[in-house]
Amino acid sequence: QVQLVESGGGLVQPGGSLRLSCAASGSIGSIAAWLWYRQAPGKEREFSAVISRGGVTNYADSAKGRFTISRDNVKNTMYLQINSLKPEDTAVYYCKAVDIRSRACWGLGTQVTVSS
Repeated sequence: QVQLVESGGGLVQPGGSLRLSCAASGSIGSIAAWLWYRQAPGKEREFSAVISRGGVTNYADSAKGRFTISRDNVKNTMYLQINSLKPEDTAVYYCKAVDIRSRACWGLGTQVTVSS
């Protein structure tokens, strides 16, 4: 069992940056992939980025160039750096962990609001 807790969201002006964190506890060694999703108001949750156990990353087209996913194995924490924030980045950002048996768990999310 893995537990995930996101943090780092908040209100930021357009053009600003944020670093979101996802702290994991529990059966960390079973995690095969760490992912970030986001859900904007009135929209479905959508994939943003993934980092595998081996450190391979992949991004949604909407995230390429401005989002950077990373992981600190010592702190058991995943990060999402978002630069040049736009109002359309306003969403609840969720982290997800998928284990080696393809079982998934989610955090509760952190709100990011981009507004002047």
